[in-house]
Amino acid sequence: MSKHKRGFGFVQTEDDRADIYISARGMGGAMDGDQVLVELIPGFSHNGSAEGVILKVLRRNTAEIVGTFEKNKRFGFVVPEERSQEDVFVSKRDFGGAQRGDKVIVQITRYPDKKNNAEGKIIEIVSRNGQPGGDIKALMRSRGLRETFPSRVNAESKVVSRKGITAQDLENRRDLRHKTIITIDGADSKDFDDAISIDRLPGGNYLLGVHIADVSHYVKEGGHLDLEALKRGNSVYLIDQVVPMLPKRLSNGICSLNPDVDRLTLSVDMEVTPEGEVVNHDIYESVIRSKARMVYTDVSDILENNDVPLMKQYRDIVEDLLIMDKLAKILGDKRKERGSLDFDFDEAYIRLDERGVPVSVDIAERRTANKLIEEFMLLANQTVAEHFYWMEVPFVYRVHESPAPGKMEELRTFLRGMGIVLKGAADSVHPKTLNEILQSVQGESYENVVNTVMLRCMQKAFYGTECEGHFGLSLKYYCHFTSPIRRYPDLIIHRIIKQSIRGQLDGEAVKKFKEKTQEAADIASLTERQAVELERDVEKMKKAEYMSYYIGETYDGIISGVTSFGIYVQLENTIEGLVRLASLQDDYYIYEAEKYRVIGERTHKTYLLGQRVRITVDSVRVEDREIDFAMRS
Repeated sequence: MSKHKRGFGFVQTEDDRADIYISARGMGGAMDGDQVLVELIPGFSHNGSAEGVILKVLRRNTAEIVGTFEKNKRFGFVVPEERSQEDVFVSKRDFGGAQRGDKVIVQITRYPDKKNNAEGKIIEIVSRNGQPGGDIKALMRSRGLRETFPSRVNAESKVVSRKGITAQDLENRRDLRHKTIITIDGADSKDFDDAISIDRLPGGNYLLGVHIADVSHYVKEGGHLDLEALKRGNSVYLIDQVVPMLPKRLSNGICSLNPDVDRLTLSVDMEVTPEGEVVNHDIYESVIRSKARMVYTDVSDILENNDVPLMKQYRDIVEDLLIMDKLAKILGDKRKERGSLDFDFDEAYIRLDERGVPVSVDIAERRTANKLIEEFMLLANQTVAEHFYWMEVPFVYRVHESPAPGKMEELRTFLRGMGIVLKGAADSVHPKTLNEILQSVQGESYENVVNTVMLRCMQKAFYGTECEGHFGLSLKYYCHFTSPIRRYPDLIIHRIIKQSIRGQLDGEAVKKFKEKTQEAADIASLTERQAVELERDVEKMKKAEYMSYYIGETYDGIISGVTSFGIYVQLENTIEGLVRLASLQDDYYIYEAEKYRVIGERTHKTYLLGQRVRITVDSVRVEDREIDFAMRS
């Protein structure tokens, strides 16, 4: 059962028929995620869904709840972080030392029924009231995530990191410590898992080297580190906090490609023509010594502005950067020519002060250096995927399926209304066709609208063991190879690559990896979706908190969504709020889904997706991560 924060919910049937609507009165003490027995109410329905009542809870889904503790002298309540859950009553003897406003974990001792709330006892204080970062930590814990690791995992990481690099580790590795190899990352990054190098070959071709941290050397299959990494699936980045896939001793230490120290790597050398074609490649185990830890802003200032002080500081590297920039532009042009989709959406950069309070919400920079690294990593991932596809060995691919024909027909109808023709049959639209449309609307007032609607028509990418292609990148072969510190699929790919290089992919190994790759793909696809959802919710929470300081202020924005209950408006800094239709007093507005608009019944005034409007910040509910705007005339 899926329960809404307003008390009602929907039950998904085992045979996947239409969901059954359950009113708040018909819940019968059921909680979000419970398995339930439902009786349909003859003749009753809700917005087209059959209506029912819950007769019995068959299996409970929730044993613990994370929330904020509220109390008086004799009893207290835990108000859940997840609004689909109910408040939990706590008697005084079960406070566990918690004070008002603390973020806590309450263990349910008695489940709710038709008349009473759930009861429980506090078993852990996640953070004290007002503790910096406590709100993010509580939301993290409510999704079952911890930034800390079990003691056995920490113990193993301690042993592994203490060993350092021995002479035996360097056997059969290509020594690249003499080469100019650098890392380029964000200023706040601490785990560097990719480094790059460049050479111009005598015939005019480029030799691009992408060197990735050899995490699999330290994280042995089946060990405590490995099992914990598989369980986590990926690292989760929550503004100023991280839920890492691996302990810091590895992610920020022995595995991180820090400058001026030896590091074990897996390298991919790619010979690229001036036209952007990879004509030769080599995949091998290596050891590097990064010559510099560079940041995106500095590299961009060198390449975009010829920043003299920076060029003097990095005089030994500038020539390589210029060659890299030239190759990155070639690869970018090649990718666009191929039809790779490039949605131009702004991402938020939220800055918190030492108390964890948001002090600014700006648009994150995506400059020349960011794009350079993106192009090089894309090429390495593509090259590795194609190499191992033709070897016909078990592998984990990054899959992005073609859009559903029905979604393409919806897109065609929308574009036709804007005077844009979508060519081709709905079941065989090529990404190049869509990219041409994106390029044709660049700079137009409705550019963001077309980008938004087209993105909503796309499928979600996932990990799979079959090479089914990546629609968005317009590639037949693609995988994730370049981030083994923070993604498990990359880590298991490294194991396959190394066994292949060493000639150890025999029948037994192939059989084992068939099972392991499927498990890794399934878990990583799930944890990735969970991570994206959590990252989005943390961002929404901090945006709501930021806007709570600006109630009554007026801003310009663009309509980013239209629904039957309201109009979503996005401000220039990416913050989004809702103008409820009920708040529009000048007319009664009718929702026209196929036209992405609402229209006044009497005045015929319209609010259309992509339309520029002026709003006032009306109210904010930080706990619900919601912002309400009021439309200004």
